[in-house]
Amino acid sequence: MNDTPLTSNQLAEQRTELALARTIMALERTLMAWLRTGVALISFGFTIFKFMDALLQKGNAGIRENAPRNLGLFLILLGMGLLTTGILEYKMAKKNILGESKIKPPFSFSLLASIGVLIVGLLTLLNIFFGLGGF
Repeated sequence: MNDTPLTSNQLAEQRTELALARTIMALERTLMAWLRTGVALISFGFTIFKFMDALLQKGNAGIRENAPRNLGLFLILLGMGLLTTGILEYKMAKKNILGESKIKPPFSFSLLASIGVLIVGLLTLLNIFFGLGGF
């Protein structure tokens, strides 16, 4: 056990590192909120497309022919756009916050998940346009 008291510079550096860590965690939470919103819009868009398309196929729905596709595409593209905005905001804020800092933040699993959801959104668009994926 080291009983040597820390100098004021050492205490300031330690507190600065903790503040940066808290700020990075806040950025991660914000990105996860963007992710949650993007997932909701993408899945809702795909669900609406499939549901309305099934009604249209049965012929007992009073909707226009391209309405399911258009509404589904709008919601999916909106979700992907918001998620892209969240990723860009996260990257810029993290770069801005860390700046010249020597601290190396841990790997961001929320960033990885966000990129994965963007890929799923792209596959969903391919399914709607070309019927790929077997959904």
